[in-house]
Amino acid sequence: MQAAAALNQYPAPSETPIDVRWMNAGTAALVLALLGMLAAAGLGKLARQPYFNLTKVQLEGDLLRNNLATVRANIVPRMTGNFFFLDLAKSREVFEAVPWVRKAVVRRVWPNELRVVLEEHSPAALWHTDDRDDRDDQLVNTHGEVFDANVGDVEDEHLPTLYAPAKRGSSDAPEMLAMLRALKPALAPLGEISSLRLTERGSWSVVLSSEATIELGRGTTAEVRERAERFVRTLPTLQRQYPAPLMHADLRYPEGYAVKLRGMTTLQDGVSAKPALAPKPVSPTR
Repeated sequence: MQAAAALNQYPAPSETPIDVRWMNAGTAALVLALLGMLAAAGLGKLARQPYFNLTKVQLEGDLLRNNLATVRANIVPRMTGNFFFLDLAKSREVFEAVPWVRKAVVRRVWPNELRVVLEEHSPAALWHTDDRDDRDDQLVNTHGEVFDANVGDVEDEHLPTLYAPAKRGSSDAPEMLAMLRALKPALAPLGEISSLRLTERGSWSVVLSSEATIELGRGTTAEVRERAERFVRTLPTLQRQYPAPLMHADLRYPEGYAVKLRGMTTLQDGVSAKPALAPKPVSPTR
């Protein structure tokens, strides 16, 4: 027992010095980094194997203006990279640069396929701005977006034309498309809308397929539509008494309108007569 007690009197071994511990940690980190580099190099080499080269590009979508085979033949050769290294954002931009393509959704399909869903623009109207009447290659789609296109592709569709104020760009397109959609059924008894114009001061006017012009004035879409509907309801009363085609109407009066029928007008010698809900022509045009 004395021998055991004597042994217990020796001091316990001291802890590992801190510099040794740092050395061990550094060595472990270096080994891990080396293993990571080797793994990355191996994965990189594996990712570049011909097995992952894109061998199939599947195009989907209801296309009317483009042919899927033509799009594939012209676009796919311009794409670089395999399943892992293909830039999807740039690939989407390439497809969306195709005429009439509004949106492209591009995704990878394991292990060597690319699937692309294309959405085309659906044209709703031709687009012009007052300061760029020389440009006639823009249209408005059903989403109210202005896009470039060959208008010859839609010349048989007899689309209405939207005339926007100068220096306003395409920001007015959604509002103008909404107004066009509201006025079409309201003015349908008088004919199709050939063009809709918005002035800098916010006043609306239309030209019908009969070449009659209607000044609609300012206001919200609901207000302008209501004004047009009231005019269409009361015009037959006037035309029963004076059966002549409409040439011009001015609805910008607070409680009525002034009209000009072929061969007669509500304006006498260039002086405006007081309008009513169904104003009567008072003298023939000269």
